[in-house]
Amino acid sequence: MAPPVFRFRSRSQEELRIEGNKTFLRIPVIGDFAEWSRLRAASRAFLEPWEPRWADDDLTRTAFRYRIRRYDTDREAGVALPLFVCQKANGRIVGGVTLGSIRRGVAESCSLGYWMGEQHAGKGLMGDALKALLPHVFDRMQLHRIEAACIPDNERSRRLLEKVGFRREGYLNGYLKINGAWRDHLLYALIAEDWQSTRAKGSGSGE
Repeated sequence: MAPPVFRFRSRSQEELRIEGNKTFLRIPVIGDFAEWSRLRAASRAFLEPWEPRWADDDLTRTAFRYRIRRYDTDREAGVALPLFVCQKANGRIVGGVTLGSIRRGVAESCSLGYWMGEQHAGKGLMGDALKALLPHVFDRMQLHRIEAACIPDNERSRRLLEKVGFRREGYLNGYLKINGAWRDHLLYALIAEDWQSTRAKGSGSGE
């Protein structure tokens, strides 16, 4: 029998915290607006080439309130898990990760998306967060496959995915509309068996 759809109720929304070595991941809340909007605004030029075109009101409080409501709805429905990545040293938001398109039944899969504030990029924080997230995905949520797509010339993203164990599987023509233009993407994926094998080898070597 397939496991039930994984949903986060109100109590677990408050308690969910996924611990890494340098970072932790948690549920976004309305009170994050000021910190989130400052980080996104300061990183706009850094992020825009790799993201869907920002709405004119993207950084407003009203839009953020709607964003949080959508996050809550998707999480309760079991179709997505949006998280903020925070630095352990001070609790500040440094980026975000979303597990989207969660499918159950014969698929047991999800898609992975992420962003990092410019001032925090290149410090190993997103790699640390993704490594912490994988046990949650495969052990707790009991998913079998995670997919991620990145623009071919986004070398930073390609290196990140490969470093945490994703394998390149294919080339997607005109896959997503990024910053106003349809862009090709590379398809990466990680399945539970490969992750478990890597984890077992790491444990056996004392890492």
